[in-house]
Amino acid sequence: MAQFDESKTGEFLGVVRKYMQVRGSLSQKDLSEMAGVGVSTMSRFLNQKTSELNPQLIAKIVAKLNIPLHEMIDFVEEGFSDHFIRLVKFYKDEEGVMGGPDPIMDAPSPGDDGEEDDDFVDALATGGGTAQKAASTKIKVGGKTHTVSFKPEGGGKNSDTDIRDKLRSLSARQRGFLTDFLSLDTDGKDLVVDIGKNIITYLRQKGIDF
Repeated sequence: MAQFDESKTGEFLGVVRKYMQVRGSLSQKDLSEMAGVGVSTMSRFLNQKTSELNPQLIAKIVAKLNIPLHEMIDFVEEGFSDHFIRLVKFYKDEEGVMGGPDPIMDAPSPGDDGEEDDDFVDALATGGGTAQKAASTKIKVGGKTHTVSFKPEGGGKNSDTDIRDKLRSLSARQRGFLTDFLSLDTDGKDLVVDIGKNIITYLRQKGIDF
């Protein structure tokens, strides 16, 4: 599913730069610190040097600058808008949001009970539907492309529930790490995965139970 209209990326970045000025003539460094990403990552994004649009990074920018929804609605694809709004609301709950409330972005979603756990899980879930068919995707790790298959166990609904239960079981520290991980660019994610796999392999070789 398409998440953003890439033909409107330039217009969206124009809105971002406008609100960087509106919120106090912020520099790229200021914005990168607010969003919790590296200056080089922010610079590549603002100068359209990235190979893909990172929903977590974009949601953080929108949240921290408190960009009104109507200023960027054409940039977000219709089928992704509900999920994107949840992401933005999640990041706006963190400290450092500038400006006043956005009456559209801050309006409660249907069925939103305001619980932090549900907001976190919904923000990281892939959307409102449940997977009913097996699917596959290609990922790049260590310079090599691998095909990964996903097959619902016992039906899409059960698989979706299982993932949500695992997300809810994460500690606050683990949630913070997962949020930071999702904000990395592709190379950063690959690096963390490679290091993590090496650590897990080492622990297993040493017979450390975890």
